[in-house]
Amino acid sequence: MKKSLLPALFLFFLLNTLNAQQRVEELPLKIGVMERGEMNAITDVKGVKVGHTTLVKGESVRTGVTAILPHSGNIFQEKVPAAVFVGNGFGKLAGSTQVNELGNLETPIILTNTLNVPTAMDAVIKYTLNLPENEDVRSVNAVVGETNDGYLNDIRGQYVKNEDVISAIQNAKTGKVAEGNVGAGTGTIAFGYKGGIGTSSRKLPESLGGYTLGVLVQSNFGGVLQIAGVPVGQKLGKYSFNDNLLNNVDGSCMMVLATNAPLDNRNLERLAKRAFLGLAKTGGIASNGSGDYVIAFSTAEGLRIPYKIETETLKQEVVPNDLMSPLFMAAIEATEEAILNSLFMAETTIGFKGRTIQALPKNEVLKYLKEAGVLEE
Repeated sequence: MKKSLLPALFLFFLLNTLNAQQRVEELPLKIGVMERGEMNAITDVKGVKVGHTTLVKGESVRTGVTAILPHSGNIFQEKVPAAVFVGNGFGKLAGSTQVNELGNLETPIILTNTLNVPTAMDAVIKYTLNLPENEDVRSVNAVVGETNDGYLNDIRGQYVKNEDVISAIQNAKTGKVAEGNVGAGTGTIAFGYKGGIGTSSRKLPESLGGYTLGVLVQSNFGGVLQIAGVPVGQKLGKYSFNDNLLNNVDGSCMMVLATNAPLDNRNLERLAKRAFLGLAKTGGIASNGSGDYVIAFSTAEGLRIPYKIETETLKQEVVPNDLMSPLFMAAIEATEEAILNSLFMAETTIGFKGRTIQALPKNEVLKYLKEAGVLEE
């Protein structure tokens, strides 16, 4: 008799201890089969730093900036291998063509809202030009991505200023990453619920290289929400086209992927493509109006590209094609979980014109997950 009560007591405990914001791992829910990193964040990749500037002012401003730095040094002087994959190109990812042409990243990655991309570019350029050793630099490829937060934010006001971008860069740190309604995720929406910033990581076993891979997302897109394969959006009755209208579907998702695995531009692009599969596993459909991009970079010190080349050749050791599959799986799992964390960590938001977007109804979701048998006990 006592044994039969355990599942019910477990669910009762979950529902009564669930915080307003709680990560997927705390539910507890396992996404995929690989081990999470220590903090389950993009900052598990050694040296990667994340900073936010969150702008919440009055009734209309719900926006911000998120900065991702691949290392603590002068990124322009020590560029890192990078690649961009475009899942659906209805968006603005400044600097992407040079990243793919030259195969490297030379500035922090900035995420913000659609109409503040030029402001963020200007700020990154000024930041880079003002760094020591960059006195003679005459060209800077600022990498800035965006999603449109215009439903909850007065986006036409272009409230993000240069100092907000610089602040996000300068305040970037290693360690725990704030998620949900922060930075570039302050005014975003996903699957009809409050989206935001989310992150996750995977640690490969030593037998598969021992590499770490982390993902950070800015979720602002639609589809039919799935969690660990459970059709949660359908059960909640909130999903795209459920009333034959174009509702809660368009938007965008920016995905930033970091790894310490020594990968060149070609295999970073292959890795970025797998991150897009993680988005698909959450039920995203990359609609016509969605700008879905993946930026992937490697922090491996042996692959850094110096600004001033003093030798005729560069010697690099990279992971061969045949050993890429474990990293592919890690990218899929970490992206899926990062998107889910962006939802579980978000809070109900009232914004521009009094519009309200509810947070994911966690108690209902937990019941569906429990019924499906996917929660760990």
